[in-house]
Amino acid sequence: MKNNKNMPVNKGNFTSFETEDRINRFEKYRGQGWEKAYARYRKRWNEGPKSLLVPEYPVQVDVEISNKCNLHCPMCFRGKAEFRKKYSGNKLLMKEALFKKILDEIGNKVPALRLSLRGEPTVHPQLLDFIAYSKRTGIGEVSFLTNGSKLDSPYIESLIHAGLDWITISVDGTGTAYEKIRKPLKFNEILDKIKNFRQIKQRLNVNKPVVKIQSIWPAIKENPETYYNTFAPYVDLIAFNPLIDYLANDSPDQILYVENFICPQHYQRLVIGFDGKAIMCTNDDENTVDIGDANTMSVHDIWHGNKLSKIRNIHLKNGFKTIPVCKECFLPRKTAPNETAEVNGRSFKIHNYINRSQNIGD
Repeated sequence: MKNNKNMPVNKGNFTSFETEDRINRFEKYRGQGWEKAYARYRKRWNEGPKSLLVPEYPVQVDVEISNKCNLHCPMCFRGKAEFRKKYSGNKLLMKEALFKKILDEIGNKVPALRLSLRGEPTVHPQLLDFIAYSKRTGIGEVSFLTNGSKLDSPYIESLIHAGLDWITISVDGTGTAYEKIRKPLKFNEILDKIKNFRQIKQRLNVNKPVVKIQSIWPAIKENPETYYNTFAPYVDLIAFNPLIDYLANDSPDQILYVENFICPQHYQRLVIGFDGKAIMCTNDDENTVDIGDANTMSVHDIWHGNKLSKIRNIHLKNGFKTIPVCKECFLPRKTAPNETAEVNGRSFKIHNYINRSQNIGD
């Protein structure tokens, strides 16, 4: 089925200053050991949403094992009073029984699993066990995003032995710029951890987990070449993204939207929070739209349920702005290539959100 809908897959994740060789090697290592299945998985991820057909199971399930975080980044939605009020206390970690219930169903059915969303996954004491269990059930690629604070040598080796396939480390800027954002971490310490990660992989003669780092663009815009050259020898891929309005401070009247937008996530991935509540997408930080509960429902039933089907139909009729969280989302928002940067002689455009104030916060 052909359609004229605008479905921005992988929007906001730019590798513009990477070389083609490094991008290809990153993809090669991600698919190592399951090359044909990996190729099918990536094709389904990138091209599947365009068909507007809902697959039997999502291509990826995001299981938020932790809604706790050990940092205080100024631009993060976790600083909003509404979020703190809704998610307070210590019971913000997924229970083992719930995790295994989910994995027992999706193993060998879903190619990719991400173990992070709103919190820091490494604060969960069972993360290593969860990774190993996921691989035993037949998940092809297990990954998570992290601030890197816990990546000492024993933990890195444990991640490798557990079978982790891919790790993304958020490193916003270098030096004091990083330390103003990733409070209370120190830049030299995170750099040493990343260097050590590389050394351990070399010593063990492994390519996985592939290591990607990413930054918000405002933190590196003054000298992106310094950022790139600092990390390129030690990681597999370096990316950046425009500053997303996590704090929802933008005036709705200033937001410009792309035409014929429809969200690809509802055809790609399903998100399950630490408490088992299914989340409409990765950008519904406060889980404002109820679509199901993995404690009492199967992943299959949530994915094909009436609530998520209704959301898909709203998007099909160009009604995404009737859903508040979709109206505020960065995915349907217009960007413009209004900056030019250069890294090691490679010139590229920066696509920023139109009328988006690039204020990181205090």
